[in-house]
Amino acid sequence: MLDETNKLPNDEKSNLTLQNSEIKETSAKNELKKEEPIETVEVPDTADANNVENVGSESEKILESVTKTEMPIASNKAIDEIDTKIAESSENFELEHVEMQNYDNFSLEDLVAELSKLVKEKPVQSIHNNVNKIKNTFNVKFGSLLKEEKTKFLEEGGNVVDFQYNNPIKSTYNSILYDYKIKKNEFYTKQENQLNENLQAKLELIEDLKTLIENADGTTMYKKFKDIQDKWRSIGPIPKAKYNDTWRTYQHHVERFYDLLHLNNDLRDLDFKHNYEEKLKLVVKAEALAALDDINLAFNELQILHKMWKEEIGPVDRAHREEVWGRFSAATKIVHDKRHDFFKDLRSKFDENTEKKLSIIAEIEAVDTSKNNNRSDWQKSINEIEELRNKFFKIGQVPRAKSNDIWAKFKAATRKFNIEKNNFFKSVKKEHLENLNKKKLLIEKAVELKDSEDWDVATEVMKKIQADWKNIGHVPRKYSDKLWKEFKDACNYYFDRLHSEQDAGSKEELEVFNKKKELLKEIKDNIDNKVEITLDKLKEYVNNWRNLGRVPFEMKHIEIKFNKLIDKIVAENSIDVKEVEMIKFENLINSYLEQKNYKKLNGEQLFVRKKIDETIREIQQLENNIGFISNATKDNPLLKNVMENIRVYKEKLEIWKSKLAYLKKLDY
Repeated sequence: MLDETNKLPNDEKSNLTLQNSEIKETSAKNELKKEEPIETVEVPDTADANNVENVGSESEKILESVTKTEMPIASNKAIDEIDTKIAESSENFELEHVEMQNYDNFSLEDLVAELSKLVKEKPVQSIHNNVNKIKNTFNVKFGSLLKEEKTKFLEEGGNVVDFQYNNPIKSTYNSILYDYKIKKNEFYTKQENQLNENLQAKLELIEDLKTLIENADGTTMYKKFKDIQDKWRSIGPIPKAKYNDTWRTYQHHVERFYDLLHLNNDLRDLDFKHNYEEKLKLVVKAEALAALDDINLAFNELQILHKMWKEEIGPVDRAHREEVWGRFSAATKIVHDKRHDFFKDLRSKFDENTEKKLSIIAEIEAVDTSKNNNRSDWQKSINEIEELRNKFFKIGQVPRAKSNDIWAKFKAATRKFNIEKNNFFKSVKKEHLENLNKKKLLIEKAVELKDSEDWDVATEVMKKIQADWKNIGHVPRKYSDKLWKEFKDACNYYFDRLHSEQDAGSKEELEVFNKKKELLKEIKDNIDNKVEITLDKLKEYVNNWRNLGRVPFEMKHIEIKFNKLIDKIVAENSIDVKEVEMIKFENLINSYLEQKNYKKLNGEQLFVRKKIDETIREIQQLENNIGFISNATKDNPLLKNVMENIRVYKEKLEIWKSKLAYLKKLDY
């Protein structure tokens, strides 16, 4: 296997493939010996035309033999390999050198711009390597960008199934690649036609050469032969499938020209000598290549030497053919064997890579997803699989025979994981849709309440709606931002109105505080001056206090001061305690009403009922205790104490019942 990355930059060099450049000498000699009399034919002028015809007839027999046997090929595997590769290179056209830049340092935009420039300005057949490098670099960079966007999407609560990412630079890139493919297809269609035209031109030259031999004219034959050689070299590439047969047929007739006809011994010997010297130079170069440590360089250069041997240098005389070819093929075999040893070692490394990749596949298969219960668990597994995939792709090549099997196992392992992952996210998607409907209902409630002026009720409901919103899980990302905006706008609208109302109320409450502060001072002055305060006057104080309204929450302490003054008034004046207790109670309850604190009112009613029940039980217990001392006289201290306790509890019971009666009259 030839390492494509180490090919020579020149297209002809980089695509040369090795093949046999000489006909097996022993077989050729055997064919020629059958026609020894023909070698002695001389054609001094046109007078011996019949002899020329005989030569043509006998030559056709040799050609027929060559065609049937396809010119016997040397059994040397090194020559066979070169023979095949030169045939493959026969279709190559000359390429323009395009500089390979360091595309790894390019941004995505720069890569697209460079790709566009290459496709528009350079020959499509010359930019293959550059385009491939740009494609690889673009895919890596865009893949990284895509991964970042996907990670960001998932971190924001998106569902992996819903992830989509569009980038105009990718669309432009794909469009330019499409143009490149169209131009490339057009080029290779045109190239195929040109290859066939070149083949036809060479076949016509072979016919011209055959005609030249059959109609030999000693005075002009050599010049015409040289013209044919020049034309042959000037014709471009031909289809590789036809290359070997075409070249062998041509070479056969060239050797016929030299070996079967004594046209001009001086010219022929001069050609033989020149060709021998040129081929010796190639032999020396081939032997030098055999000593090189750079296997790929030696192999590529050897292909060039073989191509020159076949296409640029003609045959040598019989005496030197076997010798020069033997040296050339021996050097070729050394390079060939060193190259095969090199790739044998490389295949050993490929086997190591096989074991590494199979180990990675086993790790992927061992990833346990059975305990993944939430998105976080799955994200950890996804990251783990992604890390293993990256390791797999960083491992080098494996033997081609095992490549498909390993790739199939890798895909099966990742497919199993992806199926489990997708099943989970499908269920998550269903849950997200349910959450979507829940949040829509909360938005409807918030919109209904946003204009409400029933501040106490609406505020409690709005706070509950906000708490419920936080407890609802994720929704599909494409709806998330829109829903949140609608909900936030409705809530903000209501609470902005509430705060404005509270700000306006705060000024009024501050005025109430100042007035209550003045009233408190008035009451305190009367107490200090020993002014008698009757029950009616006390009721007047309480009514005035209540009618002033409520004070700011942070100034509620003034209510405690007021209640203490009332207690002091009761203590210093002859006022019925029950009346005072009810006055204080009514004042407290009315403050709750003003604040619309219905929770406090309900709590107060429960408290009063509880106290009534407790007091009744205490009275019943005391009355039961009297039964144990029924024989005691009225003057018995124990009996007197029990009777006094019963009286106190009954007075308290009356107060509690009065409080309950007052609460029942309220409409809230």
